[in-house]
Amino acid sequence: MTNHSIALIPGDGIGAEVLPAAREVLDTVGKRHGITFTYQQFDWSCERYLRLGSMMPEDGLEQLRRHDAILLGAVGHPGVPDHVSLWGLLIPIRRAFRQYVNLRPIRVFEGLPSPVRAAAPGAVDFVVVRENTEGEYSEIGGRMNRGGPDEMAVQQAVFTRRGVTRVLDFAFGLAERRGGPLTSATKSNGIVHTMPFWDELVAERAAEHPTVDWNQEHIDALAAKFVLEPARFDVVVASNLFGDILSDLAAAVAGGIGIAPSANLNPEGEYPSMFEPVHGSAPDIAGRGIANPIGAIWSAAMMLDHLGYPEAAADVTDAIARVLATTPVRTRDLGGSASTAVFTSAILQHL
Repeated sequence: MTNHSIALIPGDGIGAEVLPAAREVLDTVGKRHGITFTYQQFDWSCERYLRLGSMMPEDGLEQLRRHDAILLGAVGHPGVPDHVSLWGLLIPIRRAFRQYVNLRPIRVFEGLPSPVRAAAPGAVDFVVVRENTEGEYSEIGGRMNRGGPDEMAVQQAVFTRRGVTRVLDFAFGLAERRGGPLTSATKSNGIVHTMPFWDELVAERAAEHPTVDWNQEHIDALAAKFVLEPARFDVVVASNLFGDILSDLAAAVAGGIGIAPSANLNPEGEYPSMFEPVHGSAPDIAGRGIANPIGAIWSAAMMLDHLGYPEAAADVTDAIARVLATTPVRTRDLGGSASTAVFTSAILQHL
């Protein structure tokens, strides 16, 4: 038996409801594949911020560093500004642990209709590779003359050769393994410094991956094509902001943001990677036991794959697919009435 140490951060809202579902699935599939997990749970959240003035303790990163991976539920609370919760927890983890790849798979499952007519089950199966530690989400900038008639805010985007190159190499390598084309999101016709720089580096890295067919699309046209022609894509690589927006749009095309997983990867394995659903804390339904656990369970499958267990990961995603294709069990956001526990039980039965 192989044991892995997992840091659990339930966070806020429905995070505390979907993370136990992911843990149950991990323990069940682990028995089949000879994997065990040791969990340490942390109460880092907006509730902690309101109580103690910080999202996590000063030595929080050191506490996480000794774990093999991090599984996070959700972060956000109406009483705490989003920039406080994000910059107090998620972004410090992503940057300190060099999680420079944000990976978001997009798949239309049989039995879960897409709101987009062109998105057929089996035809839409692609992945968005988002640069995760620099780009438009920079700390450089500030505000002047607050409250005055000449108040101003400046936000600087930061694109480095190293930062862009490493995420492009990951994306091109993924496209090589998947055997499909790569699409780069840009806006070099309107953003005159960072995006031409991005385009130049895409062309440079493409020359190192000659077997990959690639093209580039302006972000506005690309967003439209996600809706009009979602089946044409296989790997999409984008900057931090563009990738964030595109992946949420793509999740909606796939049938709902409640099913969307994500991985914040340190591909070299020097630091722990972090896995999280992207649906947010959903305070309007928190505590009612009706949250959709698919995003968290699928994120746990991505964690298994990252840890070196692709067969176990496939068992989990296959179980999700079978429940959706062969049973009427659906949570409320998918048009059903199943509770979180009932849907999770259906997944476990198929495992």
